[in-house]
Amino acid sequence: MKTILIIDDEAEIVELLAVYLNHAGYGTMAAGNGDEALTILQREQVDLIIADIMMPRMDGWELLKKVRQSSPIPFLFLSAKSDDMDKIFGLQLGADDYVGKPFNPLEVVSRVQALFRRLDAFTKPDKPVPTIIEIGDVKLDLESCRLYKTGITKEVTSYEFKIIALLMSQAGRVFTKAQIYEQVWGEEYMGDENLIMVYISKLREKIEHNPRKPDYLVTIRGLGYRFEKKQ
Repeated sequence: MKTILIIDDEAEIVELLAVYLNHAGYGTMAAGNGDEALTILQREQVDLIIADIMMPRMDGWELLKKVRQSSPIPFLFLSAKSDDMDKIFGLQLGADDYVGKPFNPLEVVSRVQALFRRLDAFTKPDKPVPTIIEIGDVKLDLESCRLYKTGITKEVTSYEFKIIALLMSQAGRVFTKAQIYEQVWGEEYMGDENLIMVYISKLREKIEHNPRKPDYLVTIRGLGYRFEKKQ
């Protein structure tokens, strides 16, 4: 059974989500703020985090920063802060999804299921694939979900990992934004180009010597992106 940590200072929301997630077959834990959540994460096995942004003592932004220092665990924001810039900021920090309040608990359950389904698609492939992909001085370990640049570990979110795994596993092939979105998110592409651009930009910062003049993750104008083959 996968366990989900629900973090919100409104007890009613925590209880509501726990009921629906438990009914869907997940175990749940609860915390009222970021400090409590970090304590739980240090001692318990958690498979996914659902967190509010505006919380006392430690807000969701700060919690996400601390979590991403050591873990690529799927992270879903649940917040009344529904402005597009807030969503983009959360994704830049390393969030995997974002649901605005008020919400339908069934939608939250569906998004949780989708996150696990997409993660499983990469960690449990249908056919054998190499566990290590090395192109130039960039190395991707598919088994441990780690990215290395010149031997140095680069922390990545679950979606960053899925995107670079897709591109590196088929280096030389051009992927459109729609293809990347549909294969990584598992949903029909609705034309949100900024979302893909944010993730590509973050990946370039981690693997390129000069992110503005990328050698690996290149833009094919009018088409999409390609991971260059290197000897």
